[in-house]
Amino acid sequence: MNEITVNIILFVSAFLSGLTVIIFNLKFSKILKPLISFSGAFILAICILHLMPEIFSGYDKKIGAFILLGFLIQLLLEFFSDGIEHGHFHTHKKDLVIFPYAIFISLCFHSFIEGMALIDTGYHNHVEHNNSLLLGIVIHKIPVAIVLSTMILAKNISKITFIIALLIFALSAPLGLYLASNHILPFLDNSRIILALAVGIFLHISTTILFESSEDHKFDLKKFVIVIIGFALAIFTL
Repeated sequence: MNEITVNIILFVSAFLSGLTVIIFNLKFSKILKPLISFSGAFILAICILHLMPEIFSGYDKKIGAFILLGFLIQLLLEFFSDGIEHGHFHTHKKDLVIFPYAIFISLCFHSFIEGMALIDTGYHNHVEHNNSLLLGIVIHKIPVAIVLSTMILAKNISKITFIIALLIFALSAPLGLYLASNHILPFLDNSRIILALAVGIFLHISTTILFESSEDHKFDLKKFVIVIIGFALAIFTL
């Protein structure tokens, strides 16, 4: 799969998912929770089974620091995004009466780094040979795009503004991959550092999805089964 195809998949998955909200009057609901749990399990397994062994294949103590930096970046982004990345959708905030710029920008930046994670590290070509990470990102993007679109429309934003915002969000991941692949980001000329930042972000999101407390701290059998399926698929696709 070449880079153009990957960019098309990234764009279409985000844009069409967001568009379903307006076409089918789709609302964020508990139906999407299993998909979010699955994406968290799948991404966590990909990080542990594939991405982390890859970036640590040549010893460099700085790589660990960049993973931690990515973790902190995602922690900071969630102050602005309200946790949409891992399925939190707060409709009770009456102070958001205009376009949610902070949420939108943080989600676009998050998506931008996800696209950068698909860069070729020189040890294994994610774009050409490995579809696992792409699959995880796409599965993760679907509920995020739906939640973002639902939130924008809830603010009585015009349809034109909604489409423009959705286009920008859908383009953010392809833009990240393009800039990283063509070395247009001189401050991030080391592809393993880019991937380390992405891994830190993925670890934060996936662990938050999987390990945040459920209602009344009860064991959730359905979520446990979904996690097992996510892990199994990650192993199968490597």
